[in-house]
Amino acid sequence: MTSQEVLSPQDCLVALMISVSFSDANVRTAELLAIQQLVNHLPIFANYDVDRIQKMAGITADLFAEEDGLDALFGLVRESLPPVLNETAYALACDVAAADAHAGQPELRLLEEIRYELDIDRLHAAAIERGARARHMTL
Repeated sequence: MTSQEVLSPQDCLVALMISVSFSDANVRTAELLAIQQLVNHLPIFANYDVDRIQKMAGITADLFAEEDGLDALFGLVRESLPPVLNETAYALACDVAAADAHAGQPELRLLEEIRYELDIDRLHAAAIERGARARHMTL
């Protein structure tokens, strides 16, 4: 990513979803499908170029390879994501974590960090998390 390139709010949402998938170093097909499905169907992504998902995956992977990459990711998100979309970002991150019916400790720690960085109220976060769990329940 060049220093002059600015991420769109949608890029930030995608980067956070991808970061949840990358967090446990085991990118699962269910998580990738969830990201693709969310981008294809949610109104916030109506004008988003789906080809950018690959670019955001590359940027996110590069950031994860750096020592302070997660801090850099959150810096980019704070710079480009309007605060009105913070809960949306957290909800999408929770959906990716719940997509494979298994959220391990790395994913849960990252969700906690996202919640903190985006200043999501604990009660709102609990409701968002419960909604994600309910949407991804299996028998």
